[in-house]
Amino acid sequence: MKKIILVFIIGFIIISCNSEVKTNDKTPKRDPNSFAIVIHGGAGNGIVPENLNEEKQKVYKDKLQEALNAGYFVLEKGGKSIDAIQEAIKVLEDSPLFNAGKGAVFNSEGNQEMDASIMDGKTLNSGAVAGINHVKNPILAARMVMDSTKHVMLSGKGAERIMEKLGLEMVDSSYFFTSNRYNQLKRLQGNQTRVVNTSNENILNDNKYGTVGAVAIDKQGNIAAGTSTGGIANKKYGRIGDSPIIGAGTYANNITCGISCTGTGEYFIRTVAAHEVSNLIQYKNTHPMEALHEVIFNQIAPLGGEGGMILLDKYGNVFWDFNTKGMFRGYKKSTGDNVIEIFNLN
Repeated sequence: MKKIILVFIIGFIIISCNSEVKTNDKTPKRDPNSFAIVIHGGAGNGIVPENLNEEKQKVYKDKLQEALNAGYFVLEKGGKSIDAIQEAIKVLEDSPLFNAGKGAVFNSEGNQEMDASIMDGKTLNSGAVAGINHVKNPILAARMVMDSTKHVMLSGKGAERIMEKLGLEMVDSSYFFTSNRYNQLKRLQGNQTRVVNTSNENILNDNKYGTVGAVAIDKQGNIAAGTSTGGIANKKYGRIGDSPIIGAGTYANNITCGISCTGTGEYFIRTVAAHEVSNLIQYKNTHPMEALHEVIFNQIAPLGGEGGMILLDKYGNVFWDFNTKGMFRGYKKSTGDNVIEIFNLN
């Protein structure tokens, strides 16, 4: 009798184990050695076909593709996601098309004040800079804060002095001057004086949303996210938005996803937007697309905020959402998928 009971118990355990395996098989899994990168170049209501003819669209799409390729190359060679997003964002910062780095907008005093942040989803290590205007690539400064200091955020002149000592490329503030951005400032200030527009005819006039960002997952399954911006044109001296604030404009966690935001930063800060999306996924098992929609349309929008987010989850799936008329965005995956979009397709 005891033998019969023992056999029954063993059989029950085996059946239970097999049943659990079958249940777990329904859980999404990331393909081993797969990788992906998603980027954005800002969201705004000025991003509409009337403002972007086919020639301008091509200019933006070509630069977005260049950024995707730069990050994808790192991932393809087995590199880390943190390095991939850095390379992608550098491409966008070096272009006058976007409101970051070379294309940063002017503040009310006629200067640029740039912010950036970066986060490693494996360790939750983070770095950020705010209010700098002599570091050529702010995303590199954010990375340097993460890797070479004990801090998470440095700002202003103190940040610049440290970056210079650590060997980052420094430039005169005139490097960031573009006639298009200067004209934009004068229009916002009610001054009709114009400078000659020489080489930036294809830049979209949008005084708020040109922030850039990237999220990637590497072959090891590690996620990283980063964001870089010049802020809002004609902003008050010293104003800081969500882009350098971990949890507001940037967040990465291997448990859930990586996120980069763009829009009216004050509202993304007040809702702790990026972290809120991650929390919905982690603690309420909300689908990433539903989590994005909840935060953008039900939390940020009622406050008066506009913008969008890109998201890459731990399985390598790409999502984005925005409550504006357009958002420069794209992704590239090891599956061969390569997508670039500009306008609201709904």
